[in-house]
Amino acid sequence: MYLAYDYPLLSVFWSMLWFFLWIMWFILLFRVVVDIIRDDQLSGWAKTGWLVFAIVLPFLGVFVYIIARGKNMGRREAAQARAQQDALDSYIRETAQAPSSSVDELARLSEIRARGDISDDEFRRAKEQVLARH
Repeated sequence: MYLAYDYPLLSVFWSMLWFFLWIMWFILLFRVVVDIIRDDQLSGWAKTGWLVFAIVLPFLGVFVYIIARGKNMGRREAAQARAQQDALDSYIRETAQAPSSSVDELARLSEIRARGDISDDEFRRAKEQVLARH
């Protein structure tokens, strides 16, 4: 069995090249389909038209889409990534904020009373309000 002689090195190279081009084609096709679906500026009919064009005539449909609307594909993707990052940041900020505990508020009230900024009666009323909230 002479397998190496049946499939020369140049044929291996061409097979690998075609395989990677095929993979790149599917990645491009999926990116175009995702961009069509995500685009808020297109109406439902326009999305349907582009999807039918890309599915029925895939090579022509994808290349025409990239020529016609490819300039803004990156912008739309960057805007969506930015919106996702902003949503994540706001969620982290909301969950990371520790609610002020009654102990912290009482400690602040005690410091204010020690400085003489409030009287003992004001301290007592504020302390009751803090304890009533928590």
